[in-house]
Amino acid sequence: MLELSAADRAEVWRTAIEGVDAYLAEVAELGAGRPIDRDAVAELLASFDFDSPLQPQEAVGLALRGLRELQQHARHPRYFGLFEAAPTTMAVVGETLAATFNACVATRDASPFGVGAEEKLITEFGTRFGYRAEEVDGIVTTGGSESNLSAVLLALRHRFPEYRDTGLLGLTSRPVVYASAEAHPSVAKAVRLVGLGMQSVRIVPTDRAQRMDLAALRELIAADRQAGLTPLAVVATAGTTGSGTVDPLDGAADVAAEHGLWLHVDAAWGAAAALLPELADTFRGLGRADSLTFDPHKWMSVPLGIGLLLTRHRGLLERTFGIDDSFLGDAAGGADVRSEPFTRSIRWSRSFAGLKLLMSMSVVGWRGFEETLRHQVGLGDELRRALVGSGWRIVNDTPLPVVCFLPEAAADQEPERLRLLAKMVNATGEARIFVVRIGGRYTLRACITNHATTAADIAVLVDVLGDAMKRLGADGVDAEALRGVAAEAGTCQLGG
Repeated sequence: MLELSAADRAEVWRTAIEGVDAYLAEVAELGAGRPIDRDAVAELLASFDFDSPLQPQEAVGLALRGLRELQQHARHPRYFGLFEAAPTTMAVVGETLAATFNACVATRDASPFGVGAEEKLITEFGTRFGYRAEEVDGIVTTGGSESNLSAVLLALRHRFPEYRDTGLLGLTSRPVVYASAEAHPSVAKAVRLVGLGMQSVRIVPTDRAQRMDLAALRELIAADRQAGLTPLAVVATAGTTGSGTVDPLDGAADVAAEHGLWLHVDAAWGAAAALLPELADTFRGLGRADSLTFDPHKWMSVPLGIGLLLTRHRGLLERTFGIDDSFLGDAAGGADVRSEPFTRSIRWSRSFAGLKLLMSMSVVGWRGFEETLRHQVGLGDELRRALVGSGWRIVNDTPLPVVCFLPEAAADQEPERLRLLAKMVNATGEARIFVVRIGGRYTLRACITNHATTAADIAVLVDVLGDAMKRLGADGVDAEALRGVAAEAGTCQLGG
């Protein structure tokens, strides 16, 4: 039964849509972070028996059950965990349409609308981030990891034109990439995956606010040059995953220009805040980046996964990823394949991921997103005030709505106790938070990326935290319990 009859199809859609509508109406009551029973997951998956096919509606019902009962709910207004925004209805519609029509945006001939739409998104967001319209270029990616990997390849091709033909074996000295300890792990992973190895990654010290220390960066560059190495690229971060830190972008651009280095800005999450005029100073220099990573699925309310890789070097994508000829030459409608999307990125077959962003932007608009982002930034400030007023200490410095905080008592700041505290909060289902490590220390962390979050949700989080602290102090915790908590998940796993 590869295809359903019209009647069965109507029933399946009805079941799915009713399940979705019920979920959207009830998600706030389902809990933001309760532990999931792994045995229940295995039991449900056993119902999907490929030797005994299910009826279509039965399959949809099982899937809805698993999604409702056996996963965390990032759509919950008090999910303060990772950057997993609640998608807008129009973004979900866009995702559904893209899957239904299954357009492949590998060539313009196959999907002129899809390719044109994604080019529009690149230009619109690129100019908003400070690139000139006549210079901005880019590609739609699966997310930050692909974008960061692509950026390292762009830097290599730009610095070493012979790299396309000779590869790394043709280089006379080791290229070096500079990033801070707070940079996303996908940066170091990208350097390793292109074949440079971890010895080509230089960790730049940070200041007390966890921002990249530019004086230390200059010293590292000078030392590497003295050692016969080739400084290749600086990777600055605009909104670190752990603490929301924004590196000094304008200063990093000065250093990169001074030494002839490629500047890549990993703004996978934080770049959305650059849309707010009042935060212009925080993101000054963003448009000077040679390349830039931005993930709309993190803070622009669209489903996973879609990223944008932007660059101000037109033609470099083709020179980096292009090929001279291809079996797809005829499929490109006789066009020069070097201008086709599949020659401008790592991927070949590509879904129309940009449609969900296009649909959402077309209805919400720039002004609507500005208002939503401004509201969330304000909630971050409100959470800081409420925590300080309740005896907590804020330990990060950012205008973005990522709040890192600790109990006042030093004894309660031990990693195991923080993990236990987060576990106690999450077990209530009232809110979900994480433990992260920033600047070498562990801290509790809450971020606000859900457009449905309100001031009332902030108050609930603070109350739940207070109750958990009281129970932690009243009950006491033995060493065995602490060891058990330390072994469980509860520390933020940085995603991209």
